[in-house]
Amino acid sequence: MLNWYLQTGKESDVVVSTRIRLARNIIEYPFVFKITKQDALEIIDKLGEIIPKIGHGLKLLKLKDIDDVTIMSLIEKHILSPEFALNNTEVKAIAVNEDENICIMINEEDHLRIQVFSAGLELESLLSLIQDIDKVIENELNYAYTDKYGFLTSCPTNVGTALRASVMVHLPALTLTGNISKILETGDSFGMTIRGIYGEGSTSKGNMYQVSNKQTLGISEEEIVKNIKLITEKIIEQERLARKYLAKSGIELEDKIYRAFGLLTNCKKISSEECSTLLSQIRLGCDLGIIKELTDLKVNKLEIYTKPANLQKYYGNVLADTNERDIKRSEIIKKIVSEN
Repeated sequence: MLNWYLQTGKESDVVVSTRIRLARNIIEYPFVFKITKQDALEIIDKLGEIIPKIGHGLKLLKLKDIDDVTIMSLIEKHILSPEFALNNTEVKAIAVNEDENICIMINEEDHLRIQVFSAGLELESLLSLIQDIDKVIENELNYAYTDKYGFLTSCPTNVGTALRASVMVHLPALTLTGNISKILETGDSFGMTIRGIYGEGSTSKGNMYQVSNKQTLGISEEEIVKNIKLITEKIIEQERLARKYLAKSGIELEDKIYRAFGLLTNCKKISSEECSTLLSQIRLGCDLGIIKELTDLKVNKLEIYTKPANLQKYYGNVLADTNERDIKRSEIIKKIVSEN
């Protein structure tokens, strides 16, 4: 079975992936920014006792026991947040399964950050999955909750449901036609945030954007998911219209895409940044049926295994030198493209 980030799903010509996250705190302990080391370790132990009841093949891993390359590879897959994974790792842990479609971050900004992932647009099924997981944990722990405010969180913007739904979208045509700024403004007016690929404070890479809800208070989990789905469907519609417009240029668009394909598959060395830019054009070419040489699986493999840490995971050794990574990146591209 392929991991979720190598799969395709609903509306996958535009929607790369979906994530839903719940923030939860245990009432007996202070919030993370005031927590002691002993408290943090106790929280890890408590979740460790619950994991067998949650099921799904989850395993508890302490961050201090995970090597740096593996941690960075999980960040690149958007499974861990950079802030969580790179700071104060002694008092942090994760519960993750082999498929990596479920990951609970322990002692991030909140005591628990429960996350579920899927390829394509899968909001309803992910909501059902995360609610099931949340119920199991809630039966074992006392959540910080009030009737007036809902679930209490370290950051006031998460109070209420403490649910954040995020959809990763690929918007190359809206970028090429100069309409991306309108989409960003539209999201804001509908109470949604459209950010870069690593969420708040990050920028877009490879024309990838993350659409997520702002409101968590005074709205149900189901309403959040419904609203995110509505705005995502509008974005999908606009991106597809922009692609139809670009397709009218015929040979000009094909030439642009095949130049990107030729450069990517024939280079002797390539940086992560340039690779990301070229892959955006190539993904567009595949989705429009222009490029026949690649499958969706190959494109997804290229997206994952050309990133610095996952490149090193693929080869099974640390490549500390940037120039060496750039050379190895060109080699792995050729290998994936030529796979049967």
